[in-house]
Parts: sequence; C-alpha cells; structure tokens
Amino acid sequence: MVSPLVAPIVSTQWLCDHIGSDSVVVLDASVLRVTGFDSHPTWLSGLDQYLVGGHIPGAIFADLIDEFSNPTGAFGFERPSIAQFEAAAAAVGVTNDSTVIVYDTAAGQWAARLWWLFRANGYDRVAVLDGGLTKWNHEDRPIDTGSVEPARGAFTSTERPQLWADKTFVASVVSGEAAATLVCAVPASEFAAESGERARRGHIPGSVSVPSGRLVDAETNAFLKPDALRALFAPTLDLTARSAVAGTPTLIVAYCDGAIAAAADALALALIGVTDVAIYDGSLTEWSVDDALPLVGAAIY
Repeated sequence: MVSPLVAPIVSTQWLCDHIGSDSVVVLDASVLRVTGFDSHPTWLSGLDQYLVGGHIPGAIFADLIDEFSNPTGAFGFERPSIAQFEAAAAAVGVTNDSTVIVYDTAAGQWAARLWWLFRANGYDRVAVLDGGLTKWNHEDRPIDTGSVEPARGAFTSTERPQLWADKTFVASVVSGEAAATLVCAVPASEFAAESGERARRGHIPGSVSVPSGRLVDAETNAFLKPDALRALFAPTLDLTARSAVAGTPTLIVAYCDGAIAAAADALALALIGVTDVAIYDGSLTEWSVDDALPLVGAAIY
C-alpha cells in the first residue's frame, strides 16, 4: 500500500519503500544546460543521459522541452495547454489515480517545474524526490539504464489559473495598481545585473532576491531544513506579513529567467507552509524584451 503524501517532497527512503507499487509513477524530468555553437547556453533534453548514464529503477523520462512545454510558444518552456498536458501526462503513464514522484539530475528546479505543472492542472498527488538523482547516487542506491515503457492511460486536468501570473499583472504590481510580493530566483549576480545572457540585465523593480541555488545542500541537493529556508525567505515573509496587517493581498509571485528556478522557490515556500504563490510564466525572458518595462540592478536581499 502506498503511503499518502504528506509534503511536496519525499525522501529517497520513501521512494525505495514504494518502488514497484502499481500506482507510483516515477518521472525523470532532467534537462541539461549546454553551450551552443554561438557560445551561448542552450537547453538539451536529458533523455540520452537517462538512457546511458542511468536512472532510478522504473523511472520514465518526462520531456520538459517538447512534451511538457509549448514548443511553439513565444518563449522557452512556456506552459502547455490543458490538452497538451493531459496527453503528455498520459503518455508517461500518469492517470488520476497515480502517485507521481518527480526528480532530476540538477538541483531540483526541473522536477519542481513539473511538480508545479501538475498542481496547476489540478493534481496534488505529486511530490519531488528530495535531492533527486544526486542524493540517490550519494547513498549508493540502485540505478538502471535503458528505456522504461510506460503503461498508457488517461489523465484529466482541472486548471488552476490562479497559480500563474502574466506580464500585465506583474506590471500592475510594479506600478502599484496591484498588490503582491515579487520573488526573483535567479543567481545573485544576475539579480544585480552583473551577469546574464539577456540583452537587458537586472530584476523587476521591488523584487526580493532568493536564488534557487541557495535552497539546497551543496553536496546532496536536498532542500535545507525549514528554519534555514525561512531565514532565506525572511524579507519575503516580512513583506507578506505587512500586507496581511494592512489588509491587502499576500500573494507571492515567483519568477526567474524562464519560470524554472521560480518553481524551486515555490516548492521551498510550500515546504514552510506558504502556498499563496503564483509563478510568472514568461519571467525575465518575456519581461526583458519589452523596452517599456523597467529593470534595475543591485539591491541584494
């Protein structure tokens, strides 16, 4: 019998105890950052790494580049339509009776993105493997190679549009017409406009910096303990507490370059009990190409 999910993450031991259960679907959501021919970074499917380098036994590869994103969207990793998500979920063996465990080979941001997509499509029986394949390997747990054929089924979404924010809403927050706390998950140097690949660098005015890379242990990629996470989000939590006292909305909008690292921030917030969160799907990829929208540097929190 599968133990119920009591948190948005599960331990490697939990997964070991439940591998092979008929209702548990394990998904490898890895995406690789590589240098393109133009010397700029680009993203590559983690499928070959999954097949040759190895994966958790029974895990099915979930393609975030083409299947769980809109490949014809205006920006990279744009969220898929409801119909596309339903088809992608069913294709990897997920039904509305599945317990879905997601992991990646990075610091959890890709797994968090898929976790968020499931939640945004109305499905809560999903969790991220804490530490992902890094922690799994650190503990010398079993690895398989080759492909795993998923059982085909059907999945039905129930959309939760409130889990997304768009450019118009974020612009209204910056102008003061709407109330929300903006949290930026890019590295501190990008937040301060000291680095980055975009033509226009920096962050959206009024944002709090919480780099997603600081949320996890450097050795195992497991999330930090709740007290440490609360310390990282302290300025954010302070702003939302002030909003609550003032009687204004306490929504947190997380963003980054392309709404991937933002999902890790959203997951970390869920771990400390903060769930009034939305993700700006276009993030800086969309925001920075509109010269009418402001970007600022410095001010690291």
